[in-house]
Amino acid sequence: MSTAAPRKTALDALHRSLGATMTDFAGWDMPLRYASERDEHNAVRTKAGLFDLSHMGEITVTGAQAVELLNFALVGNIGTVGPGRARYTMICQEDGGIIDDLIVYRLADAEYMVVANAGNAQIVLDALTARAEGFDAVVRDDRDAYALLAVQGPESPGILKSVTDADLDGLKYYAGLPGTVAGVPALIARTGYTGEDGFELFVEPQHAEKLWQALTEAGAGAGLIPCGLSCRDTLRLEAGMPLYGNELTTKLTPFDAGLGRVVKFEKDGDFVGRGALEAAAERAESAPPRKLVGLIAEGRRVPRSGYQVVADGRVVGEVTSGAPSPTLGKPIAMAYVDAAHAAPGTTGVGVDIRGTHEPYEVVALPFYKRQK
Repeated sequence: MSTAAPRKTALDALHRSLGATMTDFAGWDMPLRYASERDEHNAVRTKAGLFDLSHMGEITVTGAQAVELLNFALVGNIGTVGPGRARYTMICQEDGGIIDDLIVYRLADAEYMVVANAGNAQIVLDALTARAEGFDAVVRDDRDAYALLAVQGPESPGILKSVTDADLDGLKYYAGLPGTVAGVPALIARTGYTGEDGFELFVEPQHAEKLWQALTEAGAGAGLIPCGLSCRDTLRLEAGMPLYGNELTTKLTPFDAGLGRVVKFEKDGDFVGRGALEAAAERAESAPPRKLVGLIAEGRRVPRSGYQVVADGRVVGEVTSGAPSPTLGKPIAMAYVDAAHAAPGTTGVGVDIRGTHEPYEVVALPFYKRQK
């Protein structure tokens, strides 16, 4: 039985010309790295990196009741998102399980763009379409309408300012505005998944290569280099940002994931999963579930997703993500652990790595936080 070939972004040929190592990620052929993933990681932390994120899924919601639909379909209060602003939120099942975490941009009075993770884009599209029944709103699949480039790192504002006349100084975090970048019409968003200041640029696919080349030239003197998915993962791990499929799944509610703050019970009307999430909130208050924590290795062995966290001769949790940290110089991990072992500074905790209990220290997330 044959499987479908991975989809290619508008920058596929360019990535290959740069010598990128490509990988199948969520049904897309994506650059994993160009040379050294450690160099790419460090470039974003100290200078700037350029990413192709065109695998992300854009879904447009328009109409007189667009906001009412989104308030019903999602757990956040989209009615309080002003024009030009964005919000991190989630879409959940009736039982409260997380279908995906999302960013919702308000593009106009009655126009919103929902950005879903690549692997969940079709699921989110189908859920929004089903939940739109009875609302005066239209859900549109715009995944083919956009390419998405990101410039991330402390030098990114200066690089972008050199090729746009948009007011980046007035652009707050989690906000977006239409503008022109190197002659290319774009939605310029001050968002990212690296723990650094940066921008995500939504453009028509036909303009993607021109924009990539212009940003590369503009950033040459500032140390900007192309970056792949591998360093994006270590960057987000250091920043304590959850990854769907690892820290977030349909088996967990936002309260289980320590992200109950994104659920807004005070908003008007019902929303999908409200009853289950109210019960989850009560459980979290009375009997805290396993808590998502950081783990820093005392040794050199790297924990991976699914490895057991142990203490006092018993299993007390499970690793969700782990990798060597280029910034800390040690292996790190995120893990769900029992509340009794979740306090920062807890010692006597180990990770079972192929039968050996490697010592780790429990720390608060994130591992890394940029200087403002």
